[in-house]
Amino acid sequence: MNNFSRATSAFVLTASLLASSVAVAAQTTTTIPAAGDKTTQAQQSEAKKTTTQQAATPAKSNKPLSVNEDPNMIGKRNINKGIIAGMSGSTEKEVRLGRELAAQVDREAKFIDDGTITEYINRVGQNIVLHSDAKVPFTIKVIDSDEVNAFALPGGFFYVNKGLMLAADNEAELAGVMAHEIAHVAARHAVENNKKAELAQYAVLIPSIILGGGLGQLIYQGGGFASLLGFMKFTRGAEEEADKLGVQYMYAAGYDPTAMATMFEKLESKNKKKPGFISKLFATHPAPPERRAASLALAARFPEREEYVISSSEFQRV
Repeated sequence: MNNFSRATSAFVLTASLLASSVAVAAQTTTTIPAAGDKTTQAQQSEAKKTTTQQAATPAKSNKPLSVNEDPNMIGKRNINKGIIAGMSGSTEKEVRLGRELAAQVDREAKFIDDGTITEYINRVGQNIVLHSDAKVPFTIKVIDSDEVNAFALPGGFFYVNKGLMLAADNEAELAGVMAHEIAHVAARHAVENNKKAELAQYAVLIPSIILGGGLGQLIYQGGGFASLLGFMKFTRGAEEEADKLGVQYMYAAGYDPTAMATMFEKLESKNKKKPGFISKLFATHPAPPERRAASLALAARFPEREEYVISSSEFQRV
């Protein structure tokens, strides 16, 4: 099973690197410096030119927020429930797996070495982490690649492509994608997938032992490959949960929570006009209409605020 886990890790890593060559040496920090002069929603109300600002806000609903929908419950709730979650191992095991994968990424990746860029991305990300349910520290790095991509490994090892920064029109859109990825880690989706892959391996191993011979070996090999492919893709439910958590983290961090949905909508539209605009691994992230509608509807139920952070002068400089 150790061999299988290593094979799974290698397969995930290889797909990630093929999907995008990665970049930036950023450091984990718990202190969030000021992010520069902020442009608020109120200040930009006259010039609603970005996708985020043009989004129609759903009508307010009086439906009470559940524990897993309420930004005020961030950090006070258990979002990892169920049999698979209980079998997924300790936080220490999760960080150990992520560190092994990250070490391989770091050996192969080309990173941005501009301190202004890396410190800015780290600051935006750490601010969201601070307002999330994550129980692990995050190390955030910027990959020197024009491909639009971002991915977070188990244990808080987070990579953002330069191309994603260039595709965003403002800081809130960038923060939206980062919040979605941070939500995947907070909800431990990758380690849950890893546990499912291990269980699938057991499921095909036992029949192969009983049947023996060539047929048994064929079942074992075929099932193992299928489980590896399954590990690479989050379920629809996991993506929906990352949407739901991500908009809460944005709201708690002070950003316009609708920016995540509209950023994914923008990326999807650009990718249709220019296939290959988004990395193949990241292409599953842009949300279909019903997911976008659900996240926007949830954001509309949050307590009203007079202002949200849309962008900053530092974003423009970076």
